[in-house]
Amino acid sequence: MLSLPAKRKVLTMTQTINRLLLNVLSDDLEASKAFYTALFDFQVDYDSDWFVHLISSERQLELGIMSVDSEILPKGIQPVPRGFYTTFVVKDADEVFQLARQLGLDVISEPEDTFYGQRRLVLSSPEGSIIDVSSPMSDFSLEPQA
Repeated sequence: MLSLPAKRKVLTMTQTINRLLLNVLSDDLEASKAFYTALFDFQVDYDSDWFVHLISSERQLELGIMSVDSEILPKGIQPVPRGFYTTFVVKDADEVFQLARQLGLDVISEPEDTFYGQRRLVLSSPEGSIIDVSSPMSDFSLEPQA
């Protein structure tokens, strides 16, 4: 639980989140852009030499790809790309797996059924992010099997 000094006046109003944009740091914008647009429902909304903005066709999801050596990053924090771990929930993880193989992408683990009701595939993106692609298993039940 967050605690603040007792004598300090605390504002109790929180800010409404209007939009959340996850930005990936990449040392190869073109490779990262190709990866996310080939596998998922993203189109390029903005493209420059330091930043690419991707948006889903329904305009509900956004992903930014920023050059790791961009001047917009504060001095001293321009890291070696390490990426992040994220999950994309799709209708059919097996279809994404087939496409990933056709494109020669780095497959960490092939699709498999999990104990928590997802069919899961794990990829590595060009910037080194761990990409979990999952789809709900239609025959999954939380009830113990007899």
